[in-house]
Amino acid sequence: MPTLNPRQDTSEAFLSALWSAAHGDAPMLAQAQFTGIGHLPSVFAVTDFAAASMAAAGLATATLARRMARGVGPLARVTVDRCLASFWFGLSVRPQGWSLPPIWDAVAGDYRTRDGWIRLHTNAAHHRVAALVVLGAAPNRTAVAQAVASWNSSDLETAVINQGGCAGAMRSWQQWQLHPQGQSVLAEPLLHWQAGLVSPRSDWAFDPRQPLRGIRVLDMTRVLAGPVATRLLAGLGAEVLRIDPPGWDEAVLEPEVTLGKRCARLDLRQSADRLHWETLLRGADVLVHGYRSDALAHLGLDAESRQQLRPGLIDISLDAYGFTGPWKTRRGFDSLVQMSMGFAEQGQRSAGTDRPLPLPVQALDQATGYLMATAALRALEKRLADGSGSIVRASLARTGAVLMGTAIDNSRAHEPLDPESASDWSDTVETTPWGPARRVRWPLSVQGVAMEWVTPACALGSSEARWLVG
Repeated sequence: MPTLNPRQDTSEAFLSALWSAAHGDAPMLAQAQFTGIGHLPSVFAVTDFAAASMAAAGLATATLARRMARGVGPLARVTVDRCLASFWFGLSVRPQGWSLPPIWDAVAGDYRTRDGWIRLHTNAAHHRVAALVVLGAAPNRTAVAQAVASWNSSDLETAVINQGGCAGAMRSWQQWQLHPQGQSVLAEPLLHWQAGLVSPRSDWAFDPRQPLRGIRVLDMTRVLAGPVATRLLAGLGAEVLRIDPPGWDEAVLEPEVTLGKRCARLDLRQSADRLHWETLLRGADVLVHGYRSDALAHLGLDAESRQQLRPGLIDISLDAYGFTGPWKTRRGFDSLVQMSMGFAEQGQRSAGTDRPLPLPVQALDQATGYLMATAALRALEKRLADGSGSIVRASLARTGAVLMGTAIDNSRAHEPLDPESASDWSDTVETTPWGPARRVRWPLSVQGVAMEWVTPACALGSSEARWLVG
């Protein structure tokens, strides 16, 4: 796979790779500029990656707005503040007088095995049960650590996955490149594009400040990349309706990623709910989903069926480890992919620590989310041009390979970034179901476009599963 040109500014090099994957024209890259100083503490260029992924979404917004204006006027200028982008790659919400719950449950984390390290992802109750069944351990870190110590990493990883849980053995980048799944996903494009059916409706009312006003987005995503993508689309004016199954909650992330959305519940395993979902899909312009690649197909709702239900649909999907190879249907999250493909191992080795050292934020999720939003915007522009829908696939592991391509530089000086600095917060106080909150100021500016979320964050399942009238 190509490596980044070390003579380029790293943000610009990242942006070039991301924009090319979205079928963007290279001359448009000159419209993007980066401001701000400082970097997140990492042996990888995480801050540059954050700024570049947001800039790609900004360029896609600018080109779509110009297409809607029939090419009148110059392309808008796109500016990204590196510092603010770094903060949004963490948590943007700042509770006022209340606290977010812990990010991780009592069992999740890294454990030393007989031959290395493994990460257990147990935030979901059924994933926690699966890991504990395999280990025969009580639900506390001491008992789990004792049980894990008797296993080899890869054997335990396989056993937990086969039980329906989520785990990732720590591998180096070199080992990942030799692994069958690593070889498979590295051979995939950063974004996989496929033409969809032609739409009977390819245009919508032009609002230069909110170019997605009138667009409906059906959001079938969970932690974390997909919700980041649909949050951005909501900020550009889209009506975003998120659907979750009964019983699914993301307590720590709901205030973060439901901004500007309505959230409802349907159980697609129930025929009545599935028929209702199909009705929603027929009214949608964009579908974003993060189910494993075979999940919707098992319900008779594969990509081709979705195009038949809604010709012209922009269908954006996400997978953890890629859409080909032996792990193409494996459950996965950002922290697990970081373990699998070498980020945690490289961090540990470069820092000289005795434990895995992952990225300081969930950068694979975040960057993939903005890349998915970029793809949705580019696909909507294509639909304006010829009426056709698009099917686009992305994966955390393939996005991660772009970040992994940066040269490791332990001598890089890190300017301190303080996400609690009040000067970086918005002046607006948001009223949420959990209490008042402020947010870090939005990092991305597209000339002539207003990033506005008309509704505050909400709890999952707090709305009806329907499109708004009109």
